[in-house]
Amino acid sequence: MQPDRPVRLKAIIDLLESGMIERCQSVRLCLLAALAGEHTLFIGPPGTAKSELARRLHTAFRAAGYFERLLTRFSVPEELFGPLSIRALEEDRYERHTAGFLPDASIAFIDEVFKANSAILNALLTLLNEREFDNGAGRQRCPLISAVGATNEVPEDEIAEAFFDRFLVRLPVAAVSADGFAALLEAGRGKSWAPPARELALDREDLARLAQDAAGVTIPDAFVAVLAELRERFGGQQIYVSDRRWVKIVWLLRVAAASEDRSAVALWDLLLLPWLTAPDAPRQAAVADWLAARLGVREAFSPQRLTRVVEAFEGQLDAELKANDLDYDETGRLKFTATELADQVGDAKGGAAAPRMSYSRRRRYGESHIGARVRQVDALLERIAGYAAEIAAHCAQLADYAARSLWLDQALTARAATNLAATAAAIDELAARAAAARRGFLDLPRLPQDNGIVPEPVAHEALDPP
Repeated sequence: MQPDRPVRLKAIIDLLESGMIERCQSVRLCLLAALAGEHTLFIGPPGTAKSELARRLHTAFRAAGYFERLLTRFSVPEELFGPLSIRALEEDRYERHTAGFLPDASIAFIDEVFKANSAILNALLTLLNEREFDNGAGRQRCPLISAVGATNEVPEDEIAEAFFDRFLVRLPVAAVSADGFAALLEAGRGKSWAPPARELALDREDLARLAQDAAGVTIPDAFVAVLAELRERFGGQQIYVSDRRWVKIVWLLRVAAASEDRSAVALWDLLLLPWLTAPDAPRQAAVADWLAARLGVREAFSPQRLTRVVEAFEGQLDAELKANDLDYDETGRLKFTATELADQVGDAKGGAAAPRMSYSRRRRYGESHIGARVRQVDALLERIAGYAAEIAAHCAQLADYAARSLWLDQALTARAATNLAATAAAIDELAARAAAARRGFLDLPRLPQDNGIVPEPVAHEALDPP
């Protein structure tokens, strides 16, 4: 009996990751791309396990043909697509023998892919996108599941950009870090790697069932809103993401959800976006930073905006505490007092001793005024409490997602969790400040009798309801 899909995929991932130092995320995303029928591009220097990743990926699929080739600027189409058929030429047909070559492969690894000439790249465009190869007068269907490309750098020209866009997952690969260097040396003396057993590997029927389930995965409105926000942000940063790529991104995230037996994509699936959108490591890091700070935090109710609202109430309280009124005596006349400046300053004409109006009495407020202020703060506190509950729910959802996700490791989800925890702490602090402002309004000096005056609401930024 086959294990259920998430358990089976987790077992495959564990085998593919075995002995791979600091390559877990590359393994997972490469496999996810293949499950979605998409392609992966590794960008990095030689000797960083790019070819090993592709060879291991091949073993995750049952009865899958594998093709591998290193391209140079002298490479010819025969190296990828097969030699010309002599018999076909004798019959005035221009056809190739493709058996054992790229058009016949299920998993392909093409090293230094951008060093190929334009003729090869143009042929690859159709093969990667439509899974078809122009062979003579007809088109040959190709069984390609996924292609893995590798390059040291991406050249900037029109054909290269079109080809670059065919790789949905773009993974910068660097040398193992200093922290992982000892583990790398230890892994080098380990026993040979064992691929997944045949009964564990995936076949075409498994992929078809996964695609069928992915087609039924729903996309929440909040998910679409964040995607639209990121798309608009890319426009300002001159990061181009084609409409075709956005469609493919959503499909890959549907597959990610279906692979974990989820009926809808999760907000946290968006943490995969850096490798699906931005073209290089620096811009991928910027997207990751934005997502870690944005996911689970609504812009219209963010701590920054909420802080300005609380500060508006604190400022109003301070103004009302410092406000003074004219002081009147029992007859209703303004009180006067004589200052003592004559003792401190020479005043030959005695002007300093002249009677002056006193403004020393603090303003007092009626019950209507104080009650209105308290109600305003109570409304704010209610919204803060609702938002705090929302953040707490997001924290719980992220913890559950991190525990079950096949495609994101703990280090990646930890950044979003840290940001949510910081947001929750900021919300708690703002709630305490708002409560202190409420107490301050309650402690305002009161009139002996209510004058019925209701103040204008405190002016502040509008907040969305929590």
